[in-house]
Amino acid sequence: MSDLHELTALEQRDGLRRREFSSRELTEHYLRRIEEQNGSLGAFITVTAESAMAEARAADERTLREENLPALHGLPLAHKDLTDVVGVVTTHGSAALQHAVAAADSPLAAVLRRAGAISLGKTQVPEFGLSCYSENLIAPPSRNPLDPALSSGGSSGGSAAAVAAGLVPFAPGTDGGGSVRIPAAATGLIGLKPNRGRVPSGSGQTDLGQFVVAGPLARTTADAALLLDAMVDEPNYHATSAAAHGPFLDAAQRAEGRFRIGASTLSPFAPAFPIELDDDARAAFDAGLKALSAIGHDVVDANLRYDERYHETFQTVWTAGLAVARIPAAREPDLTELARTLRRRAQQRSATDLASSIDILRQFEQDTIQQYSGFDMIATPALGMIPRPIGWYTDSDADTDYMRQCQYSPFTSMVNVCGLPAISVPVLRTRGGLSMSIQLIGRPSAEAELLALSAQLEKHFRPKA
Repeated sequence: MSDLHELTALEQRDGLRRREFSSRELTEHYLRRIEEQNGSLGAFITVTAESAMAEARAADERTLREENLPALHGLPLAHKDLTDVVGVVTTHGSAALQHAVAAADSPLAAVLRRAGAISLGKTQVPEFGLSCYSENLIAPPSRNPLDPALSSGGSSGGSAAAVAAGLVPFAPGTDGGGSVRIPAAATGLIGLKPNRGRVPSGSGQTDLGQFVVAGPLARTTADAALLLDAMVDEPNYHATSAAAHGPFLDAAQRAEGRFRIGASTLSPFAPAFPIELDDDARAAFDAGLKALSAIGHDVVDANLRYDERYHETFQTVWTAGLAVARIPAAREPDLTELARTLRRRAQQRSATDLASSIDILRQFEQDTIQQYSGFDMIATPALGMIPRPIGWYTDSDADTDYMRQCQYSPFTSMVNVCGLPAISVPVLRTRGGLSMSIQLIGRPSAEAELLALSAQLEKHFRPKA
């Protein structure tokens, strides 16, 4: 039998149910790998080995007693350190906060615990999840398993590194401007940002801009669908939730459908910053489009336009929460330069500035979705360039840091503004061994179609026997 971490999450689920191995064996296997590799990768901030083993023993006992087991019964995962897990310290990646032990699970952690998953710990994040790289002042940076000199992306960078290195089979992330799709693309994973309202415990309806949603990071499309099914399986009290769905795993396994796909390399950040694709990003986009055509999809150029005020208004709304964050004045020097600068600017903006920016983004959402509606999906590059070196963003001032983030990931945040589903799918290996991806943006509530198309691409690029 293959090493346990080489099995997909779906194969691990089935192996547990057939009692080919126990949850305790699986959990021990992953904890050993974390102990061996985390020192060089920085994927985990906190490892909860003792509680994980206790949960694994309880899962094995339940396996002996019951036939109808929950969807993720006995499967390990990890939560990014923006998510409260009962009994574990939450840092938010910040040295400016008092790090408290969580008294209860956050809604997302509670949902996945009820689904039977076992948390192995908390993964590295940027301070407050602000950036597309996972470096902060409290723990070593999260490094890319494909090249440890490079970043694994952010803000779910530690989780992506853990999945890509085989330290967990899959992991939930959160995505407010690309924070699932960016690290997935950097490390060669499937990263799905669900539709606004799809995941009740990470619905995109609690932050001011309605940007942030929870979504899966996985090595295969089917594994991402398995995790998504568990994430949506809870009571939903949001009046504006995404449309009903069947099991997403079924859609990924059927992999059906032929679609009209609009291709675009236009970024809404282009009026503010020089946005150019590097050679590998261009090659990956071309390879993805070629594969989509070869599979049988109708790929055409999409003549899009975006409001030139996007950059300023997105930053205004994205950073608004920093203005009211409960950070004692004496601790503000402990913030990263990026967070400190953006917090100061957020506090200087008026309520009128904020309301105007929200109005502009709501109109941006309407205009963009209307343009996208001429296609079943929109294809863009996942990233503007290959993964960046550790320290590349932070070796300059905050404005340069922010600009570089927009240049690295110029195609993701507008999807959050629009509330649409999108997926990052690997389509190219560079000569240096890095993975590059294409992004597919779906119509409202079209996660099933995105998973089906991702599975088609996966099959297309699978090495022939």
